[in-house]
Order: sequence, then C-alpha cells, then structure tokens
Amino acid sequence: MRNPSNIDAFEPIARGVAQAGVRIANERAVLTLIAGLPGSSNADIARRSGLGPQTTARILADFEARGLVERGQVLRGRRGQPATPYRLNPDGAFSIGVEIGWSHLEILLFSMGGRPVAAIRRSHDFPAVERVFPQIAAEVGTLLAGLRPDQRARVVGIGLATPGTLGRTLDRLGATPAQMRAWTETDMVARVAADTGLETTWINDGNAACWSQIVAQPAPRPGAFACFQIGTFVGGGVVSGGALWEGPTGNAADLGSIMVADRAGRPSYAHLVASLYALRRRLAEAGFDPPPNPRHWPWPDWEPVVAGWIEEAGHALAQAVMSVRAIMEIDLALVDGELPRDVLERLLQAVRRHLAALPPLGHGLPRIGLGRVGSSAAALGAAQLVLFRRYFSRPWDLFAS
Repeated sequence: MRNPSNIDAFEPIARGVAQAGVRIANERAVLTLIAGLPGSSNADIARRSGLGPQTTARILADFEARGLVERGQVLRGRRGQPATPYRLNPDGAFSIGVEIGWSHLEILLFSMGGRPVAAIRRSHDFPAVERVFPQIAAEVGTLLAGLRPDQRARVVGIGLATPGTLGRTLDRLGATPAQMRAWTETDMVARVAADTGLETTWINDGNAACWSQIVAQPAPRPGAFACFQIGTFVGGGVVSGGALWEGPTGNAADLGSIMVADRAGRPSYAHLVASLYALRRRLAEAGFDPPPNPRHWPWPDWEPVVAGWIEEAGHALAQAVMSVRAIMEIDLALVDGELPRDVLERLLQAVRRHLAALPPLGHGLPRIGLGRVGSSAAALGAAQLVLFRRYFSRPWDLFAS
C-alpha cells in the first residue's frame, strides 16, 4: 500500500486510457500533465499518462493547432532523441470568475497560464439584485475590452460563485423581505449569461474557494482536504481524490453549518461563532461601527474584542475540523479568508490549541495550516473550475474498466 502522504490528489486525472472512444479523456490527461509539469516532452507525457508515443504526438499536434500549447527550445545533449518541451499557451484560453459575496462583489479574469490577468472588487452592505447584476455586466465588459480580439474569442465562460443560501439569509445583514424575495425569484445563471453573452456556470462559493486552495498547494497535494474560508459567514469545502465534494445540488460541504458548542456549552453553528458576522456583533456591542471592508478596520484599536472573538472562533473551528475529519478522513484543514494575515495566524494558533484540548479518539488530529489564496479565493476558484472542467477534468466512469 502506498503512503497517502506521497499521493498527489491530482495524480489520478493525469492517467490516460488508451482505448477507442476516449479521445477527450486522453486529451485532458495530456493537458493536465503539461499544466502540472511544464516543459514535459512527448516521451515524458507518454510515459506518465500511459498513452503510446504516437497517440501523444497526435494530441500535441492538435493542441498546437488549436493554440492551447506551445513548444519550447529543443533540448539537446541528453541521451536518445532531442526532446521538445511543451507548455500551456498562456493565451490559449481565458475564463472569468464572479463572486457575489455577502459583503463584496469580485470579478476576475483568469488565463490558462494559471494567473489572474485583472480583477475588480467592490464592497457593499449586502448584495442587492438591482445593483449587482448591472455591475457584473459593466465590469465584465471592462475586462473584456482589455483583451485583443483573438484573446476575446478564447474566453470560454464565467464561473459564478455565490453562497447557497443567498436569498434566505440576507435578513441577518439588514435586507428587507422584498430584497430577499428578489434573490429567490432570480435565475442568477440565466441573468449573468444574458447580460454578458457568455456561458455561465454556478458554483457554491465555499467549494470554489476550496478548489483554489487545493490548486495552490504544492505537490504532493493531500488526498483529502478541507478549507474554512472566514468571511461574513464561514465558507467551506472538501476536495477528495482530485474532485470537489459538491453533492446533488452543489451545496455539500457547507462546513459553516456544522453544529458546534460555544465556550458556555450552548449549541450554535460555526457560521454564527467563527465569522466576521459574529465579530461585527461583538464590535457593535462594544460601541464600534466597523465599515463593510475588513481591510479598512483599525484592528489594533479593537484588540480586546478581537482577542475574545479569536478564542471563540478557534474553539468552534476546532470542533468543526474534527467533525469533518470523522466523515471525510481529511489529511489537512486550511483556514483562510478576509482577515489580515496576522489575525489569521492568531486564529490558526487558537484552532490548534483547542484541537489539542479535545479528547483523543481514533485516527488522531489532522494537520492545520494557513491558506495560500486569501480573500479572492472564491472568485479565483470559480474561474479555475471553468477552465479545469473544460480542458482538464474528465468523467470518473472512464476508469471503471
């Protein structure tokens, strides 16, 4: 049996299937290898994917013709034939990630080269239908206007990340019943697609954030992984075996909805204890009026309130981590979000302290770490998933032979 710590979560999707009728699966396996191991040669790709050299050569030639990959300088001086390295063409395809968050709107243009090209972020007290969609249409238009015509033709779609309970929870942020009803009556995907002219896919914001976090991990990536994204509420997601655990409606792994006990032993949800919503309530009770964007908060001035929240949040997140561990056998849980880095580090230490204080049982404690993406995780993950699902992922039933 292989040591799970040495298995990259993306490794299974980089294995080809050399049989008739699986051309698309083989193409995606090759492109996944080039993305993960830039500079690989035809021979490298054939060996790692399990495909024949001729099959690999045909796929690479097709990718070159479509502008998805480009050749590097021929490598000479090695044993055997000179090798030609292949890399993704950064202009081969583009996607747009849109996050409609509780307290902000973010729109991000992403390239196949693996980096954001441009991003626009706006704060709000809560998202209002009558404002958000015109803003999305205008800002997407601005981002597209910055592309050359050939690049614009390679924008494959929009990933739209939102909370799964957007219309049903806005009352906690001061929205009226009419504003809440407007969200429940709006087909968000259809509206964004109609306004922008781009194919649009909805993704739960916690799942999108989790995906960007697993992509940002160095290889070998953990085989089972959870992410807690601290924002207005607690976004969350789980990746296992290279796939998001999304469930039939896309809202699975709602880690913020895990039941926890507060420090007084009263039942609550992680959303209501470990979130900026909870911290805002504490600040309001202390007579402070925080602005919408946490980046503009005078954190040191509010230290006594912040310190108390960190302990409560760490206590709640430790319980949530162990609940996820019991169900998914995760190797790693990351904490990230809209907090300053020093506050995130203090929160992480609190989670570790409270984890260590829990009674030991079964398989022990998972590793806990800081995320690598920050507040743009959901928008970035939504954009990444559009390209991943178009060019890199493939149906898992292709392996059932």
